[in-house]
Amino acid sequence: MTDKPRRFLPLLGHSGGNRDAMTCLYRCGNACDHPAPNESGNAYLGDVVSSELSRRGVLRAGAVGGMVLGFGGAVAAATPAMAATPEALIPESLSHRPTRAGALTFETVAPNTRDAVTIPAGYKTSVVIRWGDPVVAGAPAFDLHHQSAARQSLQFGYNNDFVGVVPLPGRDDRALLVVNHEYTNEELMFPGFTSLDALTVEQIETAIAAHGLSVVEIERVGRTGQWKPVKSRHLPYNRRITALATRFRLTGPAAGTAALKTAADPRGTTVIGTLNNCSGGVTPWGTVLSGEENFNQYFVGADSAPEADKVRLARYGIPTTSRYPSGSRKWDRAQERFDLAKHPNEANRFGWIVEVDPSDPDAAPRKHTAMGRLKHEGANVIVARNGHVVAYMGDDERFEYLYKFVSEKKYLPGHSHLARKHNLTLLESGTLYVAKVTGDSPASEIDGTGQLPSDGRFDGKGQWIKLVSGNRSFVPGMTAAEVLTFTRQAGDAVGATKMDRPEDVQPSLRTGKIYAAMTNNTNRGVGANAPVDEANPRVANKHGHIFEITEDRGDHTGTTFRWQLPIVCGDPAAADTYFGGYDKSAVSPISCPDNVAFDSAGNLWISTDGTPSTLKTNDGLFAVPVEGREKGHLKQFLTVPVGAETCGPFITADDRSVFTAVQHPGEITGATVDKPASVWPDGDYAKPAVIVTWRGDGGPVGS
Repeated sequence: MTDKPRRFLPLLGHSGGNRDAMTCLYRCGNACDHPAPNESGNAYLGDVVSSELSRRGVLRAGAVGGMVLGFGGAVAAATPAMAATPEALIPESLSHRPTRAGALTFETVAPNTRDAVTIPAGYKTSVVIRWGDPVVAGAPAFDLHHQSAARQSLQFGYNNDFVGVVPLPGRDDRALLVVNHEYTNEELMFPGFTSLDALTVEQIETAIAAHGLSVVEIERVGRTGQWKPVKSRHLPYNRRITALATRFRLTGPAAGTAALKTAADPRGTTVIGTLNNCSGGVTPWGTVLSGEENFNQYFVGADSAPEADKVRLARYGIPTTSRYPSGSRKWDRAQERFDLAKHPNEANRFGWIVEVDPSDPDAAPRKHTAMGRLKHEGANVIVARNGHVVAYMGDDERFEYLYKFVSEKKYLPGHSHLARKHNLTLLESGTLYVAKVTGDSPASEIDGTGQLPSDGRFDGKGQWIKLVSGNRSFVPGMTAAEVLTFTRQAGDAVGATKMDRPEDVQPSLRTGKIYAAMTNNTNRGVGANAPVDEANPRVANKHGHIFEITEDRGDHTGTTFRWQLPIVCGDPAAADTYFGGYDKSAVSPISCPDNVAFDSAGNLWISTDGTPSTLKTNDGLFAVPVEGREKGHLKQFLTVPVGAETCGPFITADDRSVFTAVQHPGEITGATVDKPASVWPDGDYAKPAVIVTWRGDGGPVGS
């Protein structure tokens, strides 16, 4: 353990931003070195007409009427169906009624730069599973110096991001842990690493196998909040899903269409692997959703792709002027399908929402084309009052959009075979929307400084613009299949609002409100880039903010909503931060919100990605009430080790355990597995891992 991490020289050619150069290389393929892919001329928030200003008081009155009446109160008239039938909005596999209430009582963790996980007094934490640990029964023990694709395909993958826990039916001591493996850091994996070009084909295939997902059966330790993998020769649920060999089935209107067909898959219905899986969600029917994000970096040869394809490739961040653009993984050396000069449609087969059924290890995971193709951070589901399933999604890149999907079919409650079979089809057909928002303050009051407008908050209204419904397109000049396969261009065409990197989006099952993490955007209002607006109110927004949506009339299937910014992140001592009106001297500093989740009391939990570059401290996990007298009282719950990002989190239904993914510890430029910048968790070299944290007295976490 050390309080002062090693410092290394930066990689030449890195243009900056909020991240370490190694992170930029492997996470997103040096996206900062390229112009933002969104070059549309979409309108931005500006002055609103006087008629809209005159309605402000009416809107405010409606907002008050739709609030939760304190932490212990019932849900008011804005969401009557939630009060009457909360079970229709709560995943059956995780069902619990929000019963406890009150302030967050844990001792705030101070920001630090330690090479350790730091937690509040009275809490305990342990590693659940780490990179290389056996997953599939019979998997070999991890050997750093004898890695192979075959071994890695049986072991826990690299860089764990999303964490979902699905209880086994009838058990409170057994569950299935489902984890995304977003990307790999070859310097931190292979001894003797010198460059990506020097990797052997076997090493490349090992890295490909380290991508994907893991499904691991876990068990509670006694009656505590601790969990550990089940040790047995018979592990029927355990599974590795990899980018190397796992076959995925395409569903929905775009499946089988021309843009998804390749020489290896002339029907356009089966894809090998999943790439750059970031966040996700657990559905009411017990499956897990996973978002394919920065898939662009894995492809080469776009300079030789057909000219007609180049505009579409570039819109997804795939440079078309060189064979090996900055940040390329050069996986074509191992598998030809990553060469777009030979297989120009292969990139179109990534960027989807993936659904995995952890309880059925024989079921092929599916990619749902009805939900659109983006750089998906993830997707989270809520069941609307009328029974339709609604998924909220963010497209994680500078100046990209917020989306929602409404299922064509209705959710069937219950645990019968018929209900589950039906619910497994809910995401295969429906209507896809993109968000357009306007502010309610004069443009002169949104000056880029982050100073609140005269009405005391950043807020306004929004519209969900219909892009496609079933096989019918609502975007002129684009077919339904084109809208779904090239969704970014569809959003451009209808004038969607450019946001500051929309990442994880999570509905609150307590209030029905939706919370989206806007991580940051250092290009906002800089040079010729999009100017500030009320939803993205700071120039060069390096700290990010939280975006809250309240659907009008509590109808999640509707097309209009109200929004506000309950948290504007950064150092609380700075004038451009806001914490719901709470006393800023009592809140923790926070920067670069990434993933969000809720406990049963309705507290919002926020993990961060980028704090080392903005606040010069390690990333962490935070919790904050979003309603009641404690609204905005944000407190840091834990910090992760040097160079690591905080991912997850997942709070169990009984609130006794918080699962957190510690991703890329030691990801600092110049570090290698031979000379690590972090030695967490085992004292030898850095290993990504999932941890669980619980209260020592067995009480609910947080309060």
